[in-house]
Amino acid sequence: MGEVVDLYWNYFWGDEVGLAYREYITQELPQHEFLGPQMRKQLHYFPAVSREKFVNQGRITTLLETGAIAASLGLAPLDPAHDRAMVCGSPSVLSDCRRLLDARGFQMSRQVGDTADYVIERAFVEK
Repeated sequence: MGEVVDLYWNYFWGDEVGLAYREYITQELPQHEFLGPQMRKQLHYFPAVSREKFVNQGRITTLLETGAIAASLGLAPLDPAHDRAMVCGSPSVLSDCRRLLDARGFQMSRQVGDTADYVIERAFVEK
């Protein structure tokens, strides 16, 4: 069986209304009969919004570049030697996140099945 890894759930939305799953993730999921023990042990949750006042506020790229996410969660900065990422969002967010990850030595998966450090969710990308 593969190595057990920690799960990091960074959820960003333009405003606090978009944090619809916050209570589920922080209150219900840790108590889930089957998933709860693993979630309590491995899930690091960092909700943030970019437009309204909130406990974690700012654009994901800024929070990653400044190290605010890692510092808040008590983690080391992003490192392709042990971190993986899945990025989704608007085309500008995807572009900025690619630039940020590439600058840190991460390699993007070009197609399904590629071994790489991060993937881009393309379901909502404008063509």
